[in-house]
Amino acid sequence: MNHRTHPVKRAFVKVLGGRRTQSVAIPIFCIVLSLLAAAIVLLCLGKNPLQAYAGLLQGSGLFPKDSYAAHRSILTDFISMVDNWTPMLFAALAVAIANKGGLFNIGVSGQMLAAGFTATVLIGYSDLPAVVAKPLVFVIGIVAGALVGALIGFLKQRFNINEVVSSIMINYIIQYIVSFFIYTYYVDPISRQSRAVGANARLTLQQVSIGDLNTVLPIGFVLAVVCVFVLRFLMNRTKFGFELKAVGANKRAARYAGIPVGSRIVLSMTISGALGGLAGVTYYLGYYASIQPRTLADMGFDSIAVALLGNSNPVGIFFSSFLITAISKGSTYMSSTVGVQQEIASLITGIILLFSACSAFIRYLVEKYRVQLEEADKAMAEGGKA
Repeated sequence: MNHRTHPVKRAFVKVLGGRRTQSVAIPIFCIVLSLLAAAIVLLCLGKNPLQAYAGLLQGSGLFPKDSYAAHRSILTDFISMVDNWTPMLFAALAVAIANKGGLFNIGVSGQMLAAGFTATVLIGYSDLPAVVAKPLVFVIGIVAGALVGALIGFLKQRFNINEVVSSIMINYIIQYIVSFFIYTYYVDPISRQSRAVGANARLTLQQVSIGDLNTVLPIGFVLAVVCVFVLRFLMNRTKFGFELKAVGANKRAARYAGIPVGSRIVLSMTISGALGGLAGVTYYLGYYASIQPRTLADMGFDSIAVALLGNSNPVGIFFSSFLITAISKGSTYMSSTVGVQQEIASLITGIILLFSACSAFIRYLVEKYRVQLEEADKAMAEGGKA
């Protein structure tokens, strides 16, 4: 077996297997693959992929449109995208902190809904002044989401109930309870959604003037960016972060080393739930101003792929969540400019999310090929000595 036996594997490992560059190279590789796959779909429909991708960028405010309505510009489109990016960033961070502890938080959508509904009922319909109402919305979102996350962690720690099963069941419980109360007490007879929250409690300021432009202003985005760096510090620079990663890597070894595995499981899910709650209030009392009954936010599930694409690293998630949000936000405009149905635009977004979720598998292949090549090189060296 010589060094020429596996040229493709060697090139694969050389490009994607660098210890320092792997966290960046693999997500970029996944993105390129997804764009190529989406381009094939578009070509089969007789559409120009470059034109379609330009439409994505234009719809998300990353590329100028041919014309704009009054008081609108590329800046207003971009800020609108940032408004949608904010809850996605919180949601992906929620998934990441659970992943680090070896847990899979598929209940982010339920945590979002619980936090959004609680804050809506308690603050969104109140007459509190904005300087009091808006901070309280954040606080209630953190508490409500943390309680749901803590329940999932407790069930895992105390009864060894798989967190995927419990979080899915809790998702449905929250969904139907919220739907019951909306239809019974808080429904808007016209939209058939919950009544809109007051401007005093909304976390996205409306009709903000910037020069001659009218735009929105997501005040939760600053907190989301702060959370990125706080979580990075927590994971990489604190005892808790070390213990959390040790529990995620091997629970038995962590327990043998004296780490309180049970409390770390509950605490990681509590923090994850709190971040999911922040995603909920910035989504339901920010980007939107009401709640659609019987519906869990797709964002809570999309955030799983976003976290995987960002390698569960807070800084990586900052960029991966930006990318996925820009694609999702721009898909509607792409549909209108290129002339494809909205379902096709959603399909393309789904393809990109699907390939994004494959980053863990590609990382596994890289390590597998690395071991195979090292063994082949070792065997060749021993054969040469013989």
